[in-house]
Amino acid sequence: MKAVRFHEFGGPEVLRYEDAPDPQLRKDDVLVRVRACAMNHLDLWVRKGLPGVKLPHILGSDIAGEVVEVGEHVSGLSSGQRALVAPMHFCNHCEKCTAGLQNQCREFTVRGNGVDGGNCELIAVPQVCVIPIPDSLLFDQAASVPLVFLTAWHMLVGRAGVRPGQTVLVLGANSGVGIAGIQLAKMFQCAVIATAGDERKAQLARELGADHVINHYQQKISDEVRKISEKQGVDIVMEHVGAATWDESLRSLKPAGTLVTCGATTGPQVGIDLRFVYSRQLSILGSYMGTMGELHEVLKHLFAGRLKPVVDRVFPLSEARAAHEHMEKSQMFGKIVLQP
Repeated sequence: MKAVRFHEFGGPEVLRYEDAPDPQLRKDDVLVRVRACAMNHLDLWVRKGLPGVKLPHILGSDIAGEVVEVGEHVSGLSSGQRALVAPMHFCNHCEKCTAGLQNQCREFTVRGNGVDGGNCELIAVPQVCVIPIPDSLLFDQAASVPLVFLTAWHMLVGRAGVRPGQTVLVLGANSGVGIAGIQLAKMFQCAVIATAGDERKAQLARELGADHVINHYQQKISDEVRKISEKQGVDIVMEHVGAATWDESLRSLKPAGTLVTCGATTGPQVGIDLRFVYSRQLSILGSYMGTMGELHEVLKHLFAGRLKPVVDRVFPLSEARAAHEHMEKSQMFGKIVLQP
C-alpha cells in the first residue's frame, strides 16, 4: 500500500509518500480502506519528535473509510460498510477498559502517536474501534469529528459537568477542539464566549453559535470577559492553548469556576498563585481524550444533525507535506483532511 511515513524527526520535509507493507489482519480485526484522514496538531508534535514513537512512523488519528475485510471473530460488520475509526488504542481487557474507562488504560495512546495511524491506504484495527456511519455523512466530514468532538465532550460533560445556563469561554475558536466546544456548549444551552485571531475567524465562530468573540491578539481576554459578563466571569474555561493564555484563563473564571485543560499548544510550563486558586475556590481539571461510551454519545448528536463537522481544506495524501505546512501557518478554520 501507499503511505506517508517519516524515518527521522524534523520538519515537513521528512515526510515521505512511499510504499509500505500491507497491514496484517488478526482474528478480531477489521481491515479498513482509508478514504479520509483528518489532521491534528498532534501530527506536528509527533513528526518533530515525541518519546516512544518508533520509526518509521505513520501519522493520522482521525480515519473514515470502508470495511474491506473482517477477521473470523468479527460479527456485525461487512465488506463495503462505511465507518469511522475511534482515534485511540487501548487493551480492551484490563480493569479500566472493562469499566468503560479506556482513556485510563495503561496501554492507552492516541492513534498516530504511540501506534501507527491512518495516513495510508489500509489500516487494521480492532472491531471495537470501528463505528458505522450514515450515508449522509461524507468521508471528509466523518474524519473531521472523532478526536476533537470526543475531546470537547469529555472536557465539558465528563470533567466539567456543564449545565444549561452556564457561561463557557472557549479558547481558539478556529481549532478543532474550539469548533467542537462552541457547538457543544450551545447544545447545552450555555452562553458562549470564544476567542479568535482575526475577524474572519470571529465571524465563523459566530456562525457556529458563539455569542461573543474576543480578538486574543488585540484585546485582553480577562478584561473583555468581565465586560461581557458584567464583572461576573465565566463558569467554565475550555483551555488547550497553554502558557500563552493560562493566566488570562484563570482570571476569567467566576468564584468556584472550573478551568478544564486538554493541551498546551504554546507550551506546558505555567505558574499558579495558590492563594488565588483557594480563595476563589477554583477547580483546575485535566482532560485527556475520552471513553468509547462518550464517543458513541457525541456521535449520536452528530448523526442527528445537532453538531456539524467543519472542513477547512482537503489535500491528496501524496501532498502531506503541503498539508503540514498549511497547518503550521495556523490560518485554517476547521479540519485539514488528507485523502489517499
